[in-house]
Amino acid sequence: MENNGNTPENTQKKYYNNRNKYRNKRKNYRGYQKVNTRSLDVNTEETTEAVTQEASVMMQNVRQDRTATIARTTSETDIKLTINLDGTGEADVDTGIGFFDHMLKSFAKHGLFDLSVTVHGDLIVDCHHTIEDVGIVLGEAIKQALGDKKSIRRYGDIILPMDEALILCAIDLSGRPYLVFDGQFTSDSVGYFDTQMVKEFFYAISYSAGMNLHIKQMSGENDHHIIEGMFKAFAKALDEATLYDERIKSVLSTKGSL
Repeated sequence: MENNGNTPENTQKKYYNNRNKYRNKRKNYRGYQKVNTRSLDVNTEETTEAVTQEASVMMQNVRQDRTATIARTTSETDIKLTINLDGTGEADVDTGIGFFDHMLKSFAKHGLFDLSVTVHGDLIVDCHHTIEDVGIVLGEAIKQALGDKKSIRRYGDIILPMDEALILCAIDLSGRPYLVFDGQFTSDSVGYFDTQMVKEFFYAISYSAGMNLHIKQMSGENDHHIIEGMFKAFAKALDEATLYDERIKSVLSTKGSL
């Protein structure tokens, strides 16, 4: 009976030859995988870095220094105000009205705006001119700091609690001034701040900044809480409305301008 060379020695030799061939193929394949994986990783990192750099350059071109300083002098008030919309919440405020200083510092802190305000007003008369004129100047500064409004979200809103008080605030930086104010106070003043001046302050801001501003008291009993809630809600809504959004390439308007 013929064995066709299939001796135990030949069979074992063929087995080892085939095994070595298989191992070499597997080694080559793994090396190919490793090279291509490394190449893919490098390409992915390079692509990600390139996209990030491109986006950074694009946003640097879009973004501007959003800081404004306004000085305004009349026979009733002398005001100098500086605001940085991209700040950290630092505030240096002296209006001569303690409660008003507290509200403006809260506005800066919760909106993350850097704010500097110095006022010499006719407080011997009352607080009206000081509070209203600061509103006018603050609105002008916001408008100037915003510039062409490219790539900003434009809209901002919040419902903000302040103990028992609940305040709604919504903003549209449309360039069209309009104030809707719904708030009720039970006292004539908080400190040396007349409560009827709250509406006057926000009216002055909305018209000098060219913003549509809604402020609504949804609940509340303590006038301090209600007013502070309004200032904080305004700050948070304005912060949202002024944020950059990379998806917005120009201005958020079908008209092409705001």
